[in-house]
Amino acid sequence: MSTDLLRPPRTTRRPPAVSRPTALVDVGALRANTCAVVRATRTPVMAVVKADGYGHGALALARAALAGGASALGVTSIAEAVLLRHAGIDVPVLSWLNSPAADFGDALRARVDVAVPSPGHLRAVVDAARRTGTTATIHLHADIGMSRDGAEEETWGRLCAEAGAAEAAGDVVVRGLMGHLGCADRAGRPTATADLDRFERATRVARSAGLSPTVRHLGGTDAALHDPRARLDMCRVGAGLVGIAPVGVPVGPAATLRPALTLLAPVVGVREAAAGRRVGYGDAHVLARATRLALLPVGYADGIPRITTGRASVLLHGHRCPVVGLVSMDQVVVDVGALPVAAGDVAVVLGPGDDGEPTARDWAGWARTIEHEIVTGIGPRVERHHVEEDH
Repeated sequence: MSTDLLRPPRTTRRPPAVSRPTALVDVGALRANTCAVVRATRTPVMAVVKADGYGHGALALARAALAGGASALGVTSIAEAVLLRHAGIDVPVLSWLNSPAADFGDALRARVDVAVPSPGHLRAVVDAARRTGTTATIHLHADIGMSRDGAEEETWGRLCAEAGAAEAAGDVVVRGLMGHLGCADRAGRPTATADLDRFERATRVARSAGLSPTVRHLGGTDAALHDPRARLDMCRVGAGLVGIAPVGVPVGPAATLRPALTLLAPVVGVREAAAGRRVGYGDAHVLARATRLALLPVGYADGIPRITTGRASVLLHGHRCPVVGLVSMDQVVVDVGALPVAAGDVAVVLGPGDDGEPTARDWAGWARTIEHEIVTGIGPRVERHHVEEDH
């Protein structure tokens, strides 16, 4: 992670006592990250709180982001959006990944905007609007190069024409146009430029169909911080709000981002182990020397990737200690050597890195994946607490 995107290290601190695996979510960091993105982009920000706020808690992330300057919220499913409404959140909320068979009536009754990526989706939304006696607020979704969600160029014109007719009939209001950039981490990438050009063509087609959307949005965290062309009327930012920094050059000092999640696990047992002893399943690790082993009650069911076996470490007593043996479903074993580790001590499995603990980026490297998968993969058995720290 670029040092420009992290705050200076703090003095080493003793982690708080916990009796079970626990994730501490720093609400102050969520709020400060949002402020940093808003300052850096000078553009309205839709805080993306999908996947339970990237594993940080959707409501906590939503409230912190709104306090930090975000003006709208984004999720994938209608169910996620309705939960935000039931919690009393009253800003624009967009849901953008639904089957045509979804109950759009729930979304309309909750005043949730919905993305429309196909004529079939549009018909389902219009039916729901007529059934509920409401007018649906929609964002037409164009596929600009990822071959995932969104209408392809071949059907985009028809979708815009049908949306225009539905708007004239009073069934919908086309508030937005949206797409998604596949390669946004470097502004000079030819594919990013081509995708932006496709979106501009999609915009012209929509306007020629008589549509007058008030907000166009493309970019996530990478695009928001790397490519001003992709900011348009609003940025959709999720990963950056929880402190997952994009790769590349930050947009000035305002783009400082701080990881907000710390994962702790208590030591449940410590044992002396002689050289030649096997550790864990499958004879995968045999001790080359006598040492002491600590047991932590976290495993792949809690989000510790099994593939990190032989590479991962945790922080105990201020020192990095390697995970030895295969990662199990419920537990890992840590070689603590001569450190005075005892049952009841607390290991920092991951955190911001202030005290030398592994970060989500470290775990992503060990697992050959991305930080997003690490933080969203922390399982439901892990207790979560939201704490307030000054930033």
